[in-house]
Amino acid sequence: MTAHDDLHRRLLDWFAVEARDLPWRRDTSGWSVLVSEVMLQQTPVSRVLPVYEAWMRRWPTPAALAADSPGDAVRAWGRLGYPRRALRLHQAAVAITERHGGEVPDEHAALLALPGVGEYTAAAVASFAFGQRHAVMDTNVRRVFARVVEGQAFPAPSVTAAERAMATSLLPEHDAHRWAAATMELGAVVCSARSPRCDACPVADLCRWRAAGYPEHDGPPRRGQAWHGTDRQVRGRLMAVLRESEGPVPKAALDAAWEDAQQRERCLDSLVADGLVDPVGDGAYALPGHGP
Repeated sequence: MTAHDDLHRRLLDWFAVEARDLPWRRDTSGWSVLVSEVMLQQTPVSRVLPVYEAWMRRWPTPAALAADSPGDAVRAWGRLGYPRRALRLHQAAVAITERHGGEVPDEHAALLALPGVGEYTAAAVASFAFGQRHAVMDTNVRRVFARVVEGQAFPAPSVTAAERAMATSLLPEHDAHRWAAATMELGAVVCSARSPRCDACPVADLCRWRAAGYPEHDGPPRRGQAWHGTDRQVRGRLMAVLRESEGPVPKAALDAAWEDAQQRERCLDSLVADGLVDPVGDGAYALPGHGP
């Protein structure tokens, strides 16, 4: 028996009863988990669900997506935000098809070598799809560990070596993939950033933050993400015009999407630089692969 056995048992028992019924928990294939993890980055489950389900119907395998253009992926991404994720998924699908015979690899190093797949996503796919033992550290998991183990309201802005070592030391010998999912679920539905529901928490009496009287966050200020008037909003407006067209869009249609010409041109240039938009001649623009 280890010092963490009670924590493990309580969270795993809670998860067995309270886990949300999500499609990527029913279909735990490598492709299903990879698509869901990329979509869920900085995006809530409620917004991801309809896009994920439509995506998987259209592209049930990496090879199916790789056979279509990157512009098709960007269009199907819809309004999820951060559309470069759609390009990365397409690039990953091409790499999986060419390097791995169309099957998502089960080795962490091979996952990490895929385009657009970082440490978190590689660990998540290896864990949730293939049952391996990895520290899966998304925002929710990090917040749970900061509060329950460290007694702090929030973790550091980015993962530290000490934090990763702590998370690794907490991994149970068995069911590490379920432990990862359980801690993630707890952070998502109970131990939320703004309104934690300690009355519903299965480990409330083990939580050091609660025991300390919920001390205020004393690290760098946590800033919310602005939207109105930002380049992100402008890029979103321009992408919406392009997604709604089946082919190239004249520059005038993009000009009408945002009044500030200097900001609009800067954002259009950045979309081209990111590979999300292709200039196609005669002053027109299109999603990648959708030009004349």
